[in-house]
Amino acid sequence: MNIVVMRLAFRSLLGSRRSWILVGLAVLLFGVAGLTRWGSGGDIHSSASLVMNFGLGTLVPVMCLLIGTGVIAPEIEDGSIVYLLAKPLSRRAIALSKLSVATLVAVVSTVASIAIACLIAGDEHGRLALAMSGATALAAVAYTAVFFAIAILTRNPIIIGLIYALLWEGVLAGYVPGVRAVSIRQWALAPAEQLLTDPGALGVKSEVGVAVGLLMLALATAGAIVAATWRLARLPVRVSD
Repeated sequence: MNIVVMRLAFRSLLGSRRSWILVGLAVLLFGVAGLTRWGSGGDIHSSASLVMNFGLGTLVPVMCLLIGTGVIAPEIEDGSIVYLLAKPLSRRAIALSKLSVATLVAVVSTVASIAIACLIAGDEHGRLALAMSGATALAAVAYTAVFFAIAILTRNPIIIGLIYALLWEGVLAGYVPGVRAVSIRQWALAPAEQLLTDPGALGVKSEVGVAVGLLMLALATAGAIVAATWRLARLPVRVSD
């Protein structure tokens, strides 16, 4: 990895309008969590439903989409990526440097948002916040890698990413039994079950076991990284750009 590339990636993420959108999404989650606490009186079942469905099922993949694509997609779209690729740097190092920054920002922002939302909506000695924070961290790593790869592999990463995040992960993975077993959301929920005393009563249930969930998350992340570095290594550098 390269420190200079990582520093530039941090600046591009934190200095863009996407950072404000991320803040807005977190505030939206906190607001809904507050309404949930007001309406349910801090009932942990309502809190778990909110965080698992709205938080982990919708906002987390959308936040990771903004971060994973934002770290490289704008440079590809405006052509400025060629100046970086023309440097005497390994393209693999460039990809891993940008992805590491995106992953760090994604994990910190999503885990903090989910943990705070749990505490606002109502928790039981922090157990729900701990379990869902762990699931969120695992999901954020995989989501960010997948969206980073989509940003390099496709011409319309935001549209494709939104379709995947909202339709597949948000809707189908939440309500269609056959789809749940092939969902990052469900894979990440598997370890969370082990941290709760009664996950079934809270509705926190994954379609796969812990070992399978962790294995699939690792494979999805590794596959996305391989695809992203392979494609980046083959992006042409034109002097005219």
